[in-house]
Amino acid sequence: MLEVVSDFCPYCGEKIDLVVDCSELEQEYTEDCSVCCRPIVVTVTVIDDGAAVSLRREDET
Repeated sequence: MLEVVSDFCPYCGEKIDLVVDCSELEQEYTEDCSVCCRPIVVTVTVIDDGAAVSLRREDET
């Protein structure tokens, strides 16, 4: 099941839409920002009412 989630890019601050796969309960992957093209680490946790998304810069530890 796919879900569209909106959040803000940690680099440029623009609002971006991400399509996340809710069939996995937890996942982490890298996706480029659709505005500034910088790599964002996306962490997805599926909860009862949808997906919770956390975005961080690739250069953050």
